[in-house]
Amino acid sequence: QVQLVESGGGLVQAGGSLRLSCVVSGRTSSQYAVGWFRQAPGKEREFVAAISRSSYTTIYADSVQGRFTISKDNAGNTIYLQMNSLKPEDTAVYYCAGRLFSSTSRNPAAYNYWGQGTQVTISS
Repeated sequence: QVQLVESGGGLVQAGGSLRLSCVVSGRTSSQYAVGWFRQAPGKEREFVAAISRSSYTTIYADSVQGRFTISKDNAGNTIYLQMNSLKPEDTAVYYCAGRLFSSTSRNPAAYNYWGQGTQVTISS
């Protein structure tokens, strides 16, 4: 069984920064590509960023390209999402998800395991 636990959400002003963490635990936690997704009230869950198992490949949504950075610690069990220049439209619950393949994907249906989410609120 694989578990993902997010942390680091909170309330910040527009222009500020936050770093989200996702701790992946389980027997094969090092075998996963990991993605970050977000869901705002009344909207569908949307892709934010993803990192391949090897960390060689990272992909981003156009809306966060250049502002957000996804990374992984050396052990491969903690995935970070550094969020800079935050905007009110970044307000959402942020989820990390694990994919049973080495490659990244923008499709939430491609991910097998999900965390419980962490709230990010950006005030204007």
